[in-house]
Amino acid sequence: MVGAAEGFSDGGNGLTNGAINVANGLSEEKIDEIRRLFGKSDGDPLRIVGVGAGAWGSVFAAMLQDAYGGFRDKVQIRIWRRAGRSVDRATAEHLFEVINSREEVLRRLLRRCAYLKYVEGRLGDRILYADEILKDGFCLNMIDTPLCPMKVVTNLQEAVWDADVVINGLPSTETREVFEEISRYWKERISVPVIISLAKGIEAELEPEPRIVTPTQMINRATGIPMENILYLGGPNIASEIYNKEYANARICGAEKWRKPLARFLRQPHFIVWDNGDLVTHEVMGGLKNVYAIGAGMVAALTNESATSKSVYFAHCTSEMIFITHLLAEEPERLAGPLLADTYVTLLKGRNAWYGQKLAKGEINLEMGDSIKGKGMIQGVSAVKAFYELLSQSRLNIMHPSEKTHIAPVELCPILQKLYKILIVRELACEGILQALRDETMNDPRERIEIAQRHAIYRPSLLMN
Repeated sequence: MVGAAEGFSDGGNGLTNGAINVANGLSEEKIDEIRRLFGKSDGDPLRIVGVGAGAWGSVFAAMLQDAYGGFRDKVQIRIWRRAGRSVDRATAEHLFEVINSREEVLRRLLRRCAYLKYVEGRLGDRILYADEILKDGFCLNMIDTPLCPMKVVTNLQEAVWDADVVINGLPSTETREVFEEISRYWKERISVPVIISLAKGIEAELEPEPRIVTPTQMINRATGIPMENILYLGGPNIASEIYNKEYANARICGAEKWRKPLARFLRQPHFIVWDNGDLVTHEVMGGLKNVYAIGAGMVAALTNESATSKSVYFAHCTSEMIFITHLLAEEPERLAGPLLADTYVTLLKGRNAWYGQKLAKGEINLEMGDSIKGKGMIQGVSAVKAFYELLSQSRLNIMHPSEKTHIAPVELCPILQKLYKILIVRELACEGILQALRDETMNDPRERIEIAQRHAIYRPSLLMN
């Protein structure tokens, strides 16, 4: 068994030597199990590559590095991000403050002879780059949470061509393009890789018929990798809190062949991973929660953090989420457990909720776009457009059970309608979100759930084959 690589630590968990030895033994057992599944021989390491280095993608790769990076003869972990993204002067100054406030980080950089470049970056004598600082454990979207050092590759072909496991940490809006490029490097592969997607967002295609395209389907379409080898992992995950070892759980969803062993491999004492076969519901809910989190942020800001108003919003938005998933899956997983927790934490403290708050307070505006400095891509914005346009199609009309008329599904989603008018066509100010909560004619959210559960609204054509 190989000892921990220089510069890598146990994450400051305070384990005794005996406990560390036990933990290392369990880690090695999990590595050996997953290596057998991939048919790995001695001297042929399992190659894990993270694609995309946003906050969650970087933290996910760093957690794997912390857990398994010491076994270099059995597993190799690296992360890809594009080169050329410079760190502005203000961020470089803040990064320098973070470094000097963390003794263990400061000592590590001094030991690696890397401290001077951050001094020069603060003074403006040197331009720092995102891929450069990521090697030292700093994610540009999460400067306040230092990670472990990582192997960073900026050439996509070099990163993925022989990968056994690819972690998709890209925004959904970039997933298709990058995996189309990756597919060119896999044309002569003999073995089929496994892909775990962390992306939460969707696209809508309206022709030749309305349908939703999830990130796992984008990857399947772009690469030809069978869906059996493409999984989705989601759960309540504020990236910085998880890396700081706040207790968290998640589900990995997909084919049983891979999801069960991968759940065991990914599980850590503070990050419990369960497995589930309902890929559709979990992935769609992952996109929907970002949609409604923007509205949650607006409501919080506009009502001075009123707990009552936020709870009313929660009741209505979750009923819309349940209704929409019944259009896409015949028997969707209930909005409970990690699914409900993921929704709750995102509405409470995700980047999409932050975006809604800042918009409502006038501290940012829609002209700034949906890629925000220091936060990354606000994926809920594109998802609002996709879900609204998809559910507005007359070809998807359903019968309203009480009015006995045919309506587009979006007519039963008043919050989604208001978000579309605020964010996409810009017909309403942020205050318009409160109209959806204070409309005296609005039905009890229970009725929307009953419509979904008691009536045949499932539309199998909505999911891309």
